[in-house]
Amino acid sequence: MKIMKKMSIMAGALLLVAGVGVSQAADTSMSSIKVAVVNVQKVLQESPRVTELSKKLEGQFKARQTSIGNEQKSLEAALEAFKKEAPTMSQKDRDATQKKLSDDRATLVKKVVAYQQDLQKEQGKIMQGIMGDLNSIVSKMAKSQSFSLVLDSQAVVFAADESDLTKDVAKQFNAGS
Repeated sequence: MKIMKKMSIMAGALLLVAGVGVSQAADTSMSSIKVAVVNVQKVLQESPRVTELSKKLEGQFKARQTSIGNEQKSLEAALEAFKKEAPTMSQKDRDATQKKLSDDRATLVKKVVAYQQDLQKEQGKIMQGIMGDLNSIVSKMAKSQSFSLVLDSQAVVFAADESDLTKDVAKQFNAGS
């Protein structure tokens, strides 16, 4: 669910003021500009396609996440054991154990950072594909319906219902465009 929320926020930001230009004569007056809105966040949150991609991504990284969680628990248990045993250990054993725990912690931090970077990279790839599809759908709709500009509805205070393309965009997006 976290991944889907991040993807929704990123998508909204990317389409916030992504106007879709439609070729018009140079002397077009401001009063004849047609503007439409799309609730990108709603499209993404309600999309079975996005849910499927999110689950696929979670599945792809589940093993690494579990492994890191297990290593973290193991390290915490080792730290607790060290705290209990440290007073009775020799200085040499205490120093060796501290060094091992420190090395294990550094290794774990590296794994966590690599995991987060890989996850963000994959999320970015998925978002790029999703946004490409959404932008393509919105562009085609805007051109076919002669809209001059399409905005994310979250950036708009008011829009008439007839200018809201959200349902049509969602339908095409979920159909795989």
